[in-house]
Amino acid sequence: MKFEDLLLEIGGFGRFQIFILFSLCLPRINLPMHFLLHNFLAATPSHHCAIPHQEAFVNLTMEEVLLISIPQEPDGTYSSCEMFSQPQFHLLLNSSLQPENDSIIQHCQHGWVYDHSQFTSTISTQWDLVCEQRGLNQATATFFFIGVTMGAVIFGYLSDRFDAFQAVAPGLQRQPGTLPHFDLVKKPCRPLPGEVPCVPAERCLLLAGMEWVDIKHRTFSGILTSIFWSIGNMLLAMVAYLVREWHWLLVAVTGPCLLSIVLGRHLPPSGLSAWQMLRMSTNKKPGQSYSCISLFRTPVLRKISLCSGAVWFGVAFSYYGMSMNLTGFGLNMYLSQFVLGIIEIPAKMIMYVLVNRVGRRQSQAWALILTGLSIGANVIIPKSETLFLAIMGKGFSEAAFTTVFLYTSELYPTILRQNGMGYTSFVARLGGALAPLVFLLDEVWRSLPEVTYCGVAVCCGSVAFLLPETLNVRLPEDHCTDFQKLPSIGLHTTRNTMHQSKIPSVSHTKPNNLK
Repeated sequence: MKFEDLLLEIGGFGRFQIFILFSLCLPRINLPMHFLLHNFLAATPSHHCAIPHQEAFVNLTMEEVLLISIPQEPDGTYSSCEMFSQPQFHLLLNSSLQPENDSIIQHCQHGWVYDHSQFTSTISTQWDLVCEQRGLNQATATFFFIGVTMGAVIFGYLSDRFDAFQAVAPGLQRQPGTLPHFDLVKKPCRPLPGEVPCVPAERCLLLAGMEWVDIKHRTFSGILTSIFWSIGNMLLAMVAYLVREWHWLLVAVTGPCLLSIVLGRHLPPSGLSAWQMLRMSTNKKPGQSYSCISLFRTPVLRKISLCSGAVWFGVAFSYYGMSMNLTGFGLNMYLSQFVLGIIEIPAKMIMYVLVNRVGRRQSQAWALILTGLSIGANVIIPKSETLFLAIMGKGFSEAAFTTVFLYTSELYPTILRQNGMGYTSFVARLGGALAPLVFLLDEVWRSLPEVTYCGVAVCCGSVAFLLPETLNVRLPEDHCTDFQKLPSIGLHTTRNTMHQSKIPSVSHTKPNNLK
């Protein structure tokens, strides 16, 4: 008897499953607050070169001092990174006049002056990570994702060995005072060891919610836990609005991690029998061990792993590319974060219907392709429409992210599911690590970042068409342990057929459809 048949015997979806989902949803609120904290922690407010005091400026207003000291951009704003080597007093007579010659324009020599109306302080203002140092500012997000990429490898393995790891992992994240949070030779980064658990925490939260419910409620479980991610996005906007100083913002976001420990290591008594049955139904054969190499041992697994890895890269690359660009929409950063967070909820609701009617494969592919097209449209659409495109693109990207968790967890057998999700999470964090750096390509061509995000999303979305469909298909279990005989996932029968006929699995009856 398979584990999902056992679930049916004990009710399929009862108080125990509700308890599990509720317990997993609470920590999921806090995860996006860490993943998108860079938006506010490293925000760059309006700034211009600092101007040293001179006797000639005594009778001039600040606006007049700026006029004769800072070059103006074509839109009339003052340059953020350049200043005149000598005051241009003739501009006081006619501000439309040009400087005497371009050779008098130089980079800022005395630091910068920042607009503190929106942020009391950020790492950009504290360490002057602007202009020539702008790349280091973007790299702080990359450092974070390098940490969670390490987590996908190291702690993904540990989450297989220690069942309650998903409960304690969030509590291990950056606890104030335990590690230096920033200050690495003026190259700020959140500490890699403190970030490592983020990925396995996120992955285990999802898998626990998926594996403990029957097929009928599997999609509901995935969408529900995903909605709490969006709630965390909106909550981040409110917390950042109330806490404008980056040190205290870091503490405010990190503090709730300690509450995750209350989930504990042990299941409640009502769940012990089910837990024991799960262990009995998924025991490995003597001498068998599985690793990420097992994901590539057969042609079927190889195809699934390569294609799902490409899809995850595209999903993360485009999602974080959009989520970390909150400027240019005509709204302040806090409202932009809140709006782009709240739009995720209807996107998830629509995806709940689509994945059950259209199927996982079509939903995954088109959600990611439409994400890319929405981003690419910014190149040709007037700026007045960018907010609408941003909302559409964010909705599609979140739909793609919601589906990829559900879809991928259904592609791998139970004994490889943790490894499969660990591998795809690793690839996804590579996409997340590269996404912030793409913004620097605007120095080559202003629209190059949008073109890059668009191209990657469309190409990776097209790869999803190569994956098998898993709609109404039972989760593959450990009867697929013979990797030389693993059938295509699409050949598995549905839960209803399996339950009525009591036939163990199609994989035993059609071993020739394997390669």
